[in-house]
Amino acid sequence: MGHHPILAIDHGQARIGLAATDELGIASHPVETIHTSRVDPLQRIAEIVEERRIRLILLGLPLRLDGREGEAAHRVRAFGTELAGKIPGVPLAYSDERLTTTSAAGKLREAGKSARAQKDIIDQVAALEILNDWLAENECP
Repeated sequence: MGHHPILAIDHGQARIGLAATDELGIASHPVETIHTSRVDPLQRIAEIVEERRIRLILLGLPLRLDGREGEAAHRVRAFGTELAGKIPGVPLAYSDERLTTTSAAGKLREAGKSARAQKDIIDQVAALEILNDWLAENECP
């Protein structure tokens, strides 16, 4: 329980999806999508971290299929560095998210969401996947 609540971030240039666990780490849920053209993501994330008393920030790292870091991963690391500077009190971890967005889209399709509804929540669901994958690997049963 030491790490909770956790905030997971699916970083994109236009939209950033957020998901979080509850204080005990029992449940995880979508939080919001930040539209970077309208809202300063660093400022907004700092507010959410404070409101929710987040103890760990998880940033999805989009590796290439061969496991190497490309342009997108470099952008995420640059964002992570800025974020860590803005919120020095909260540890930040990176989590391999090679397949999350595709898998999130598939799950939403199965759930029968229309493409438009999907666009609004897809980033949050991707963040949720990052969170759940990390929890599966890092939490003791």
